[in-house]
Amino acid sequence: MSSTNSIRSLAPRTSVDAGRSAVRRVLIAKTARTFCYGFLGILLPLYLAQLGLDARGVGLAVTCTLVGSAALTWGVRRPAERLGGRAALVGLAALSGIAAVLMLVTSQPWVVVLAAMLGNVAVGTGETGPFLSIEQVVIARAAAGPRRTTLLSVYNLLGYASGALGAGIVGLLAPRSLFAIFLAAAIVQVAAYAMLPVPPTVKRATASASGPSTALIRRLAALFSLDSFAGGFVLQSLIAYYLHERYGLGLETLGQVFLVAQLVTAASLLIAARAARRFGLLNTMVVSHLVSNVLLIAMAFAPTAWLAVAFFYARQLLSQMDVPTRQAYVMAVVEDHEREAAATTTTLWRTVTQAISPAVTGWVMATISLSAPFVLGGALKILYDLLLYATFKDVKPRPDD
Repeated sequence: MSSTNSIRSLAPRTSVDAGRSAVRRVLIAKTARTFCYGFLGILLPLYLAQLGLDARGVGLAVTCTLVGSAALTWGVRRPAERLGGRAALVGLAALSGIAAVLMLVTSQPWVVVLAAMLGNVAVGTGETGPFLSIEQVVIARAAAGPRRTTLLSVYNLLGYASGALGAGIVGLLAPRSLFAIFLAAAIVQVAAYAMLPVPPTVKRATASASGPSTALIRRLAALFSLDSFAGGFVLQSLIAYYLHERYGLGLETLGQVFLVAQLVTAASLLIAARAARRFGLLNTMVVSHLVSNVLLIAMAFAPTAWLAVAFFYARQLLSQMDVPTRQAYVMAVVEDHEREAAATTTTLWRTVTQAISPAVTGWVMATISLSAPFVLGGALKILYDLLLYATFKDVKPRPDD
């Protein structure tokens, strides 16, 4: 009898240890990856411009990068459901390594774009795409309730902080040296993911099956799509291009601007979990995001570079507080076996719609005004905030969360 009790008491402890180990390895991979995204998101549009692309070409290139991210997000769901997160993440990291090699061996602009598509290079201040969709499920299964929101805040904080450090070196090294760092980071990711513990077998929803949360997931995906479409007008790469073209900021200055911006964003995530515990996940998402979008519109009317950057910093202090709270909310309102479906579906449609607007942005910048995308993107994001609250104010997390 005592040995049976011993085995039973050991099982939860083993499960907790496995969860902690998985989270640690995910955080290592996230840090290595987003460090590279910090410099690649700034370098890519300026590097492509040096290789001969104009504003329309840069906008189209950013769209192509997001299309690649959407395709990978769609393609990774089935392997993740059938084989588990470890196999899917190792495969994605290997593709990043191939992308880094391509960037190292070519100076053809559209081959560089192809590599960015293959490597899921982030072109915004926050990460989206297949890595995010699988990693948030790994974290969701490792913790519940407020602790999940805290872990997701730490996860995103490390991403922004390492992205800030990456942005800080963009003007200090040659592009090929940065691409070599991207390759090294891909190798680190493969190693970290390969050591993920094998998760216990759980009931999975098939890709074609409709679960109890299907309608809810579709509503979330629809609204998140609106937010991402609006966000596509003001991606980090396009903001960098805007600051360069309108105010004449160089690569090294832009690196410092985005270093501080990422640090400010990371700092905001320290209070996201606390705000969610006090005000609720949905209220924290909506209020912080809405105020940040007013500041985004203000950037369009800034007469000087320092004022535009000040509005940008103020916006970053609030705009990403909704990231861990949104992730925690999605994971908390669906059944456990539907989490891969919820994460990949919402991330996929966020990425697909975000891929449309950069190409439009390039045209708007070239033919209407460099600052017009800030007004358009901010107005659409405010509409999203209002619709999100109206639609989900009565949808509460599951009792066990």
